[in-house]
Amino acid sequence: MYAIFGNGNKQYKASVGDVLKVEKLDAQVGATVTFPVILVADDKGIAVGKEVEKVVVTAEVVAQGKEKKIIVFKYKAKKNERKKQGHRQPYTQIKVTAIGAAEAKKPRAKKVAAAENAQPAEAKAE
Repeated sequence: MYAIFGNGNKQYKASVGDVLKVEKLDAQVGATVTFPVILVADDKGIAVGKEVEKVVVTAEVVAQGKEKKIIVFKYKAKKNERKKQGHRQPYTQIKVTAIGAAEAKKPRAKKVAAAENAQPAEAKAE
């Protein structure tokens, strides 16, 4: 089973257990991040569009770093024009832990909080 997910205007192919370098994320090492899925392929076939709206890729941040330096050299012949510049692209290294449906948030906590807020209001009315 694998999934295609998007991050930073790029798309990545991931299976459970893969370690990938993605565009830099604002997350600490050890944090869990989720990405929306574009396509899922398994033994049942390929699923896209509305079939994968609730599917997410869950990953753990392994490291933050920078790629190897590349040299950008601009040169114009016969003009004595030269410009040398270096660049190191930042990245986040992640390890895919799960591909599946998004975890449902606990709606009970909201209902309990609403019930607690309602009780004092009723007590004031008496």
